[in-house]
Amino acid sequence: MQEAETKGPGKDTMGKALEGVRILDFTHVQSGPTCTQLLAWFGADVIKVERPGVGDATRSQLRDLPDVDSLYFTMLNHNKRSVTIDTKNPKGKEVLERLVKSCDVLVENFAPGALDRMGFSWERVQELNPRMIYASVKGFGPGPYEDCKVYENVAQCTGGSASTTGFDDGPPLVTGAQIGDSGTGLHLALGIVTALFQRERTGRGQRVLAAMQDGVLNLCRVKLRDQQRLQHGPLKEYPQYPHGKFGDAVPRAGNASGGGQPGWIVKCKGWETDPNAYIYIITQAAVWPQICKVIGKEEWIDDPDYATPEARLPRLMHIFATIEEWTKTKDKFEVMNILNPLNIPCGPILSMKELAEEPSLRKTGTIVEVDHPTRGKYLTVGNPIKMSDSPTEVKRSPLLGEHTDEILTGLLGYSEAEVSALRECGAV
Repeated sequence: MQEAETKGPGKDTMGKALEGVRILDFTHVQSGPTCTQLLAWFGADVIKVERPGVGDATRSQLRDLPDVDSLYFTMLNHNKRSVTIDTKNPKGKEVLERLVKSCDVLVENFAPGALDRMGFSWERVQELNPRMIYASVKGFGPGPYEDCKVYENVAQCTGGSASTTGFDDGPPLVTGAQIGDSGTGLHLALGIVTALFQRERTGRGQRVLAAMQDGVLNLCRVKLRDQQRLQHGPLKEYPQYPHGKFGDAVPRAGNASGGGQPGWIVKCKGWETDPNAYIYIITQAAVWPQICKVIGKEEWIDDPDYATPEARLPRLMHIFATIEEWTKTKDKFEVMNILNPLNIPCGPILSMKELAEEPSLRKTGTIVEVDHPTRGKYLTVGNPIKMSDSPTEVKRSPLLGEHTDEILTGLLGYSEAEVSALRECGAV
């Protein structure tokens, strides 16, 4: 099977954006691998360092097929090479030192202090390679919690997302989007390419830190905006208004729009049996007359209780209930086809099944099918960032240690006899 590819102009003559950049990948699970996979998609040579016989923990987590790498691993480690090294073995450390000297970027998401204990602190890496960019994902930045471990949902809770997600009369909720792990990995990737750009001027490497709490908070900036607005009166676009149910912190707002334009999720035809038969509709002021006509409420256009956004605020739940009576007579795609030509903002709730089967996403390379030697064919998410002169090829993830010999001989200059000796002593 051909490797999935997102084609761009000049595919045969243009190189990839990060060709020539070599990444030493000490990452595992999700946040770090998200970052290094993105860099690999842009052409960087990513060398994933794994423990002999074990590898990244996600190779065996959440397996759906026995004795093959899990989808958890394969979908986060495309386009990489895998080398297995025992970092506790003196000879293994020698191999790592040679790798540090041969790479441009080191990326890690170990628990705080783990790489230092391995003998590869920032200071030691600088000694070996002053041009090295040393990039880390951590749970928290400097402060009282910087030594704490953090996972996805912990990051969502400590970064402000959970406290502002859900309905006001229920508990805080985490989102299904991996904004803590994958979101922080995306932030770190930007930091790395920025540091590479600066190195072109200075010739020096530097440390790059992306804390998961910081990344989540950055994605929740509109809620920090609302926290400051709350000091000057109620947040009128929230469902709590006009009932005055505001405390001293931004509340959970259900499905209300965060952009000041009232929006809500309403039922569509088939909702009784289909958990995703819903659509999100925004009652934007500019298209209010069109909305009224579509739902059969033309009298609302000039009614002083409905004619202005301010007048509608106390009646939003009634308005959306009325809209819902109309949407329940049509499926979500019919609703979208009617509202879009009228410039009424809306979007159907798309299930993972629907997304996986969407032809347009296959065509753009956002969803790709990849062939794996032990797993067979599977779907994955391709590069979400499209560049006209840097086409993305989504290549399968590596088998454990698949490129060890290739890297030792082709990159580090070991002879075959030396590689055999390294294997015999358990260094690789």
